[in-house]
Amino acid sequence: MATLYTHKTANIQKTWLLMAAFFGIVIAIGWVFATVYGSPGILYIAVIISIMMNVISYWFSDAIVLRLHRAKPVDSKTDLEVHRVLENLSITAGLPMPRFYIIDDPAPNAFATGRNPEHAAVAVTTGLLKILDRSELEGVLAHELSHIGNRDMLVSTVAVVLVGFVSILSDMFMRSMWYRNSDDNRGRAGGIIILIGIALSVSAPIIASLIHMAISRKREFLADASGALLTRYPDGLASALGKIAAYSRPLRTATNATAHLFLENPFGADRPMAQGERRVSWVVRIFSTHPPIAERIAALQGFAPKA
Repeated sequence: MATLYTHKTANIQKTWLLMAAFFGIVIAIGWVFATVYGSPGILYIAVIISIMMNVISYWFSDAIVLRLHRAKPVDSKTDLEVHRVLENLSITAGLPMPRFYIIDDPAPNAFATGRNPEHAAVAVTTGLLKILDRSELEGVLAHELSHIGNRDMLVSTVAVVLVGFVSILSDMFMRSMWYRNSDDNRGRAGGIIILIGIALSVSAPIIASLIHMAISRKREFLADASGALLTRYPDGLASALGKIAAYSRPLRTATNATAHLFLENPFGADRPMAQGERRVSWVVRIFSTHPPIAERIAALQGFAPKA
């Protein structure tokens, strides 16, 4: 029988399988490009540039994201009850109390950021605090603490590094093709490799981004399961997701760069599926950073204790 523990384990396995596929794509692209150029030197440069850009972004990610969304520290005196909820959950999870922020926005949402548990931050919107009761808020904050405890920031950073690496390689390859002497590519075999390289340079960034989105969706399912383990009350988070789905307006500061961090899509949460309504199409699914909210609610309700 499926439990919260087996659900968590399954999502961890699927996530690392996706990461392995990601590395396989990077290796394949590197081999093709190295064959076209006849030298791996340019690949080393691309790797160094990509890693440097993303390490800097990762190191200062919390400050960048919090400023981008105009988050302000929660006052532990005026917002004592909310602060106490996060503090109690942090103790239960065995995690350091993260810095706590609030975003003045009516759209109900939340996110966690930071490079590790010791440098983490959790932010919630005023809209979220307005519509949720205590058990629902506990479910949401437990979800965000689970992202911290499960080291999702690390997995996300690795994925971003790989996406950046693939994009840089593709861009360099396409630009260099304008300057390459056609005499260097004589022969049928050479021409085929060049065509393969061009095809990969166009499709690789798209494929890499799709895998990144898939990883993000798996981490959301994992955080849902881990959060339910923490509170022992899956219905709290399920109810919160239902309320969030009823609000369709986007977050005012929503951006594609940080969309994967949020509890639910900041561009407007999808509503739960009505009875008899068709499921979300596969095209919409693969281009989304979050799984359909109806599936998340169903998964949480499936793991709720039976009366």
